[in-house]
Amino acid sequence: MSEWIVGIDLGTTNSEVAVVRAGQVEVIPVAVGVRILPSVVGLGDDDSLLVGEAARNQYALHPERSVRSIKRRMGESTTVQMGSQEFAPQEISAMILRRLREIAEAHLGEAVSKAVITVPAYFSDAQRQATREAGEIAGLDVVRILNEPTAAALAYESSRRGARKAIVYDLGGGTFDVSVVNLEGDVVEVLASHGNNHLGGDDFDQKLVEHAIEHLAQTQQLDVRQQPLVLARLQRAAEAAKIALSAQPFATLSEEYLCEKDGLPVHLSLEISRRAYEEMIADYIGETIEAVHIALRDAGLAVADISEVLLVGGATRTPFVQRRLEEELRLQPRAELDPDLCVAMGAAIQAAVISGAQAPSVLVDVTPYTFGTSALDEYEGEMYPYCYVPLIRKNTPIPVSRSEVFHTVHDGQKKVEVNVYQGEDPDALNNISIGRFLVEGLRDAPA
Repeated sequence: MSEWIVGIDLGTTNSEVAVVRAGQVEVIPVAVGVRILPSVVGLGDDDSLLVGEAARNQYALHPERSVRSIKRRMGESTTVQMGSQEFAPQEISAMILRRLREIAEAHLGEAVSKAVITVPAYFSDAQRQATREAGEIAGLDVVRILNEPTAAALAYESSRRGARKAIVYDLGGGTFDVSVVNLEGDVVEVLASHGNNHLGGDDFDQKLVEHAIEHLAQTQQLDVRQQPLVLARLQRAAEAAKIALSAQPFATLSEEYLCEKDGLPVHLSLEISRRAYEEMIADYIGETIEAVHIALRDAGLAVADISEVLLVGGATRTPFVQRRLEEELRLQPRAELDPDLCVAMGAAIQAAVISGAQAPSVLVDVTPYTFGTSALDEYEGEMYPYCYVPLIRKNTPIPVSRSEVFHTVHDGQKKVEVNVYQGEDPDALNNISIGRFLVEGLRDAPA
């Protein structure tokens, strides 16, 4: 291959890099026997940069010098503190991407400068642009931003044939989305998507952390909410308990020497049953099930039209998730691909298509939002200058272009400002502004 294009799943909790080589998808190891890089960065004692496992290990000891779950801040005009320095979310993400790039280069023995990077289907334009900027900072030409459920469908579809409709249920560490896709021959067509950029396994961890905080308050009369080091250690213990509960009916949330009270050490040892844990997260899972029905409705389909459910994201290992999906959809979800790796695999397949290599699937993607402009029109019985005029509807296959005729408001009007928005609200000002431009030199004509 003349130039490698890698596929990258830039996740909230974990990230992966993959490539298609000799017709096979390879998820590149980040260490011996490990193909997952924790999406955590930190500064060591000597201000050296830590990325991945080393940064995650440090987080429990020095949360003030570490940053995790930065994906949830992508697209925000903000900075995050790491040690004595401040960084934009794009810069933190770029550190993860740069590390993945180095891993790929060491594995392939060649320079890597191009990538397909995945994002949640429900990411806004600003979040997608921030992801692209992070790639550029990391020295990568981002040739395509790809929706995560679409990437996962590509990976699942690469080994199957026959026309069918599927639900891609993607529940990761920090984001959730669901897509209804049509799988036919070599084509993966997204019919509709819905989701929440602030819902995932991190929230499940937080429920366990809150449970532990309450336990300490009741049994030890301790309030640890203002102790970042204690909270970071509780976070680590909660994540371990959550993972254990996927395979066992009980788990122990434990931390030795968690803190001190009256000069004496406080140990945490709290048994959690799977049933109690499921009650804690039931509302979150209920929200994802509701999103499934919204996506089905947007696609104009009923449950009976769906022939399979594809699981994506590490949080789908939670048995409660699989059970609720089976109850609602009367289908046993497919999970033969590693839910942590299938998005990176799909990104690699799309990268191979772009590079001209033989790859098993072709992609039809959709826009997750409605895009439009504003104009003077009647709104709630009165003339209003910011009525939203949808031009490209949500779930339209892309790439796409649309044309519409607009009229001037004044006789002899010489210029018009065009604002571009994304969103679904009839009042344009309630949607997200993604750009504006001025059209000047209009010919002299009546309004």
